[in-house]
Amino acid sequence: MALASLSIGGMTCASCVTRVERKLNKLDGVTATVNLATETARVEYPSSLAVSDLIAVVRQAGYTAAPAGGEPDGHGPGEAGERHDGRPWRVAAAVVVTIAVMVAAMVPGLQFPGWGWVALAVTAPVVTWGAWPFHRAAAINARHATATMDTLVSLGVTASWAWSLYVLASGQGHTYLDVASGITALILLGRYLESRARRRAGSALRALLELGAKDASVLRADGTEARVPAAALEVGDLLVVRPGEKIPADGLVTDGHSAVDVSMITGEPVPVEVGPGESVTGGCVNMSGRLHVRATRVGADTHLSQIASMVSQAQAGKAAVQRLADRVSAVFVPVVMGLALATLIAWLGSGHPATAAVGAAVSVLIIACPCAMGLATPTALLVGTGRGAQLGVLINGPEVLESTRRVDTLILDKTGTVTAGQMTLLDVLTTAGQDPAELLRLAGAAEHSSEHPIAKAITAGARDRLGAAPWPPVTHFHNVPGLGVTAAIMGHDVLVGRQSWLAGDRQLAVPGDLAARARTAQESGRTVTFAAWDGVVRGACVIGDTLKPTSRQAVDRLRAMGLDVRLLTGDNEAAAQAVAAALGIAPGDVIAGVLPAGKVDVVKALQDTGRVVAMAGDGVNDAAALAQADLGLAMGTGTDAAIAASDITLVRGDLLLVPAAVELSRQTLGTIKGNLIWAFGYNVVAIPVAALGLLSPMIAAAAMAFSSVLVVTNSLRLRHAVTKL
Repeated sequence: MALASLSIGGMTCASCVTRVERKLNKLDGVTATVNLATETARVEYPSSLAVSDLIAVVRQAGYTAAPAGGEPDGHGPGEAGERHDGRPWRVAAAVVVTIAVMVAAMVPGLQFPGWGWVALAVTAPVVTWGAWPFHRAAAINARHATATMDTLVSLGVTASWAWSLYVLASGQGHTYLDVASGITALILLGRYLESRARRRAGSALRALLELGAKDASVLRADGTEARVPAAALEVGDLLVVRPGEKIPADGLVTDGHSAVDVSMITGEPVPVEVGPGESVTGGCVNMSGRLHVRATRVGADTHLSQIASMVSQAQAGKAAVQRLADRVSAVFVPVVMGLALATLIAWLGSGHPATAAVGAAVSVLIIACPCAMGLATPTALLVGTGRGAQLGVLINGPEVLESTRRVDTLILDKTGTVTAGQMTLLDVLTTAGQDPAELLRLAGAAEHSSEHPIAKAITAGARDRLGAAPWPPVTHFHNVPGLGVTAAIMGHDVLVGRQSWLAGDRQLAVPGDLAARARTAQESGRTVTFAAWDGVVRGACVIGDTLKPTSRQAVDRLRAMGLDVRLLTGDNEAAAQAVAAALGIAPGDVIAGVLPAGKVDVVKALQDTGRVVAMAGDGVNDAAALAQADLGLAMGTGTDAAIAASDITLVRGDLLLVPAAVELSRQTLGTIKGNLIWAFGYNVVAIPVAALGLLSPMIAAAAMAFSSVLVVTNSLRLRHAVTKL
């Protein structure tokens, strides 16, 4: 199966969306989702079809289509952008004429003999040229034996103007010329305002796409530099990135040192120092030195492009609540046309004047346009997922919102999720009279030549505490795999390693007080490495993983949201309980010593008790459990396997993004439901009122136009969601 994204032109309401989807889904093996707010279609199709086949089907339905990023080709109902503000003078002309005609109609002193015919002539361009987008779309829809919102508007405008012509010719009744031009002006104005609001709704994704570099300097084999578009880069190209320039692709630094602004990815304002062998991310800004970067991922494979793709896919999808709206809108327009005809017949049959009957029927046609229903869900998704991208929360699809709302239990993986995931020197234990600085200097120098993670932690911790002074010279270094190291340093025979190795092979006893303190540290899940020289054990280094600074705050916020938080780890019980205590998680909510396969079983067991389970993790060993959970949250600092298996990706390793993701999802879903309640409720109340003649066509047009603006404006409130991180 292949995946294509199409730009669709000419859609005006939920009925259009349903029609395009139905036409595409009739093709064998095709699954299409159409989004009114983004005017796109996301289509999965078999290899036996081509994108041109999909475009042809959309054209046959009466709309324009082009591959996403291209421009619709003009074969559908309305010029590209005409639905929005591409022709603002059309709106302006309609508004000016409408105001003039309405003032003349309301002020008898301005009326002169034959003024009605003048008004007819003045409004003729408005109901023809001004309303042309509606008439054109309605005609094309009629050719395909369908009806949409444009059909209702076209019928309402035409009926009002034609009835006015009849009244002027017969001299009976009153005209609806102000209504004919007013409907056109108000709906065009509503669409203009709606389109501006919708552009603001999609601003987050557009800003994300703009972060990437537009071109790059490539260093050729002969030593010359060539400036090429970033889209033309290939894996293996050697890039030159000068201070102030954006890094054009993901890659590895081969030469140079610099500080890189990574706030685009991590949200952290402090630049990161990079040098040869370290990775950099495309879109980040080189702050100081000149860098040579070997491209490892380019184009759509870069981290930035993948983030943008995830956001775009989420915006193109549909939540379950939207599918109900689509099913209703599929039959809504024909039903409204039937109601308008029934209203006309009922009024005439009950002896009312034809003028009143026409007014009531036109009001029904105009008030019921289902624009708001079509925009209720996609605009909220557009803004909500865009806000998520700004925060560093990538929601993989709208169905995730429903899962998030129902979650009652959250499982947190320990290492790399709530902890930093790397060994750190936490404490230095010494015997009586021993200088801790001397112990760190000798132990750090001995471990400096080792690649073991514990050795690196001791070396880094010693460097942090002692400063940048060079290590004393080391000779006769020897590594005993899994046990420790020996070295000659400043005339001392230094040993750093396990207690069992020192006591057994080296026959060096650990003093009782030091051994007791070491046992206490080990019972808390720490690793203890002892240091000895000149035949005496002098002290020990306590190594362990540390909590991320915001982990406790994140757990507190999750609990405040009503979630039951559990800690899951493959580490031993003592280490797990120590971390749980620091997080404020009860001992009974800790599951320790679990193998990767066992993590899936833990999730299943909770689900079997009726719980809706979310899991947050970052490693390959978490991927299966993330997929099993009702909601998987992957830390973006983790592995690709974990991210691929998740429903929500948290770009940064900050656990505070977990409650932010839950809160944002709940707010977005709440906005969707509020929009739909308004869209349905508005029609349920307004149509009977219009049919009873209690709503003039002009008021109906204003209400219909601004109902869509209201839905979009309500969705825009999500741009300020989750301000506290």
